[in-house]
Amino acid sequence: MSLTLSMDFQFATSIEKLWSALTDSSKLAKWVANIHTGQPMENDFEPVVGHRFQFRTQPNEYWNGIIEGEVLLVEEPHRLSYTWASGEKHTVTWTLQDLGDGKVNLHLEQTGISNAPALNGAKYGWTKWCGELEKVLEQ
Repeated sequence: MSLTLSMDFQFATSIEKLWSALTDSSKLAKWVANIHTGQPMENDFEPVVGHRFQFRTQPNEYWNGIIEGEVLLVEEPHRLSYTWASGEKHTVTWTLQDLGDGKVNLHLEQTGISNAPALNGAKYGWTKWCGELEKVLEQ
């Protein structure tokens, strides 16, 4: 059985600025960080369908510190989807919706999660990262 994580975040920003924070590798490095150390994850992300990328951080005894991905869909500035593989392989899809009045809804859907602990871990991670994303958007 495969589980799906579905979350929504609202930001006071423009859809273009949020899109840039999701697709620019230097901006991604500011909010996608090692959950345990807070160290930014180096990455070579590019919003190009078929592009293979990695997020890299310090390995530990349980993990090699690498997240592998491949861009599946780019519909600027409304949808972005890629694989996300660290142990098991998931699909992450971001959907951006301009709510007007300077607010944007960011919907996250992560599919292919194998069990409840992995689902809870993903929820914890994305919640923490989207808190950091908010700080990046305020800059």
